[in-house]
Amino acid sequence: MSTFMNDFAQPIGASAPGWTPRPQPAGVTLVGRHCRLEPLQVDRHAADLDTAYRLAPDPRAWTYMFIGPFDTPEDYHRYAQSAAQSTDPRHFAVVDKTTGKAVGTLALMRIDPTHGAIEVGNVMFSPLLQQTPASTEAQFLLMAYVFDTLGYRRYEWKCDSLNAPSRRTAARLGFQFEGIFRQAVVYKGRNRDTAWFSIIDTEWPGLRQVFEAWLSDDNQDAQGRQRRSLTQVRESLGSGASQPPR
Repeated sequence: MSTFMNDFAQPIGASAPGWTPRPQPAGVTLVGRHCRLEPLQVDRHAADLDTAYRLAPDPRAWTYMFIGPFDTPEDYHRYAQSAAQSTDPRHFAVVDKTTGKAVGTLALMRIDPTHGAIEVGNVMFSPLLQQTPASTEAQFLLMAYVFDTLGYRRYEWKCDSLNAPSRRTAARLGFQFEGIFRQAVVYKGRNRDTAWFSIIDTEWPGLRQVFEAWLSDDNQDAQGRQRRSLTQVRESLGSGASQPPR
């Protein structure tokens, strides 16, 4: 609850001295140890992405996406062409630094520079990216760009409330669960109750420390596997503790 009062003895929010609208995200390239994020380009990424997605044994990964699955490479190419031209959502391809191939996508969307709020969405990671250090690093790179470079106040994650894997991922990455918006969306001919999660700017320094410790050489064994989970690192540092998915 607010502890600030106005002249009428009404509780009000904390002041935001010096706040100015934030810049729009740009088509930047963000480079990490395991991957880099590049602005989605059809000629550069679409074929690799379609190939990577088709490595999945079935199309269940598309169930909670607004788009897909795509029957043919040409269908995906047409979608990627449209996505690459969009600035909200602004789509990025996740490129494996070892192979140089695109293995997933994610986007910044619902961009609100006036209030400093932005959402990460359209997350579609192929089997080549899922459950790898690069998948976590990709999320970290985009968070760092939003908070450290652009100076946004709020970073959101939203998903179908029935999408248990997405909710677990949000909690693992340090997002705080905020509640359910009932009957928020109709997609693919069905209702979606939307689960909302967020990270705010005051939580980010602690979370950044967690990600950096998890990605460090000290946390890798001889096979390049992380010795401690992201949750274990967060608990040991006491930073950015998130609520469990509900």
